[in-house]
Amino acid sequence: MTEPNASGTVLLTHEVGLHARPSVKLTKLAKAYAARVELAASEAGPWVDAKSIVKVMATKAPKDTVLHFRAAGPDAAAAVEALIGLVARDFDEAVPNAASV
Repeated sequence: MTEPNASGTVLLTHEVGLHARPSVKLTKLAKAYAARVELAASEAGPWVDAKSIVKVMATKAPKDTVLHFRAAGPDAAAAVEALIGLVARDFDEAVPNAASV
């Protein structure tokens, strides 16, 4: 990747880490942006295409991993911000409140 236009990090708090369901949500969101988006479980890499479900799942990032995002392209900043938000919101998988059931 050429010099990234945007980058950021976020703590992965999802109980099962970056496995099937969270990976699908992440790649689907990444594909919504024109920017080339990459992610890594370490600042040193390896960096993988965040739009590839196979590559994202292959990171096997467990809970409490700091995920690193970088993007280059016209909407790079928006892509990184959206992906960090998704991870920070625990992939929008709210646990149902037992009191409201």
